[in-house]
Amino acid sequence: MKKPLVFIVDDVPENIQIAISHLKELDCDFAYATTGEQALERIASTLPQLILMDVMMPGINGFQTVEALSRNMATRFIPVIFLTARAESDDVVRGFSLGGVDYITKPFKGVELRSRVRNHLELYAYRTDLERLVDERTKEAELLKDVVIEAMGGLAEYRDPETGSHIQRTKAYVLLLAHTLKRQGHFLAQLTEEYIVLLGKSAPLHDIGKVAIRDSILLKPGKLTAEEFGEMKKHTLFGEEVIAKLEHMAGQPTFFLHCAGEIVGSHHEKFDGSGYPRGLSGNDIPLAGRIMAVADVYDALVSKRVYKSAMSHEEAMSIMLEGKGAHFDPVLIDAFMTVAPQFRGIAVANED
Repeated sequence: MKKPLVFIVDDVPENIQIAISHLKELDCDFAYATTGEQALERIASTLPQLILMDVMMPGINGFQTVEALSRNMATRFIPVIFLTARAESDDVVRGFSLGGVDYITKPFKGVELRSRVRNHLELYAYRTDLERLVDERTKEAELLKDVVIEAMGGLAEYRDPETGSHIQRTKAYVLLLAHTLKRQGHFLAQLTEEYIVLLGKSAPLHDIGKVAIRDSILLKPGKLTAEEFGEMKKHTLFGEEVIAKLEHMAGQPTFFLHCAGEIVGSHHEKFDGSGYPRGLSGNDIPLAGRIMAVADVYDALVSKRVYKSAMSHEEAMSIMLEGKGAHFDPVLIDAFMTVAPQFRGIAVANED
């Protein structure tokens, strides 16, 4: 196991040697610097577990050095014990306000120095191990969430085998279109990296409500009657009910489920207000739903179904363009047109 590294900063080399002599029985490794400037460079490269910082130094003093360390994400959380011959209360307050974990007045006793250094090394090790465990548990929870999402999205596939690759393709389309919009400078306030990740994770759930649709309608090898299509439209509302139940089980709203609910409930709305289930129009349709609509319709057009043949990419592009401002948000269609070849590539690479 690697030994903890204690970094000592003091402009008097003899003081560094004294500190090391007191601490050598702790089974630590040591590094040092005799100026603040030197300390900043060496600490950034060695990343010690604890810093012993002299306050009174020529050039950059100890307080200024710690301030600089706090501006570096790699070094800002390394614990610092200030060592100084000054014990004024203002200095002590300033040291702690800068994030110092302890303050030892020179000349210090070896027993006191060893005890405090040992305690802070143990606390740092405990905190680091706790952070590692939390990070591992968080990753496990995220992985489990992703698996559950994929499984839920796959429920529709069990009812309709043609849905499986559709789920993967539309997820890829959604991510491509969202990143394209962001790159082009659209919807920047909403299309954060976190939100785009959520869009990708939520997209597989867009047709989850189809699990509640009767087989005689869902699997009908021909055109639906008006009554049957009315039933099919309800899959958006059924999907919203599923998401609402998940939110209730979670005990509180979550950003992910909110995003999923928007996709599930609004991906069949149309920009001109002629869609379903609520006849929303324009920007009243959530952005997530507007993006999903482009992905969903393009994939439906270029995919073979029991009731239709697959269209060519060119035919699908013509229909998508005709829907600009009617079915689809014009901004999204303009962005879609710029990456249309990549949409085609996704369709070809993930054929049923």
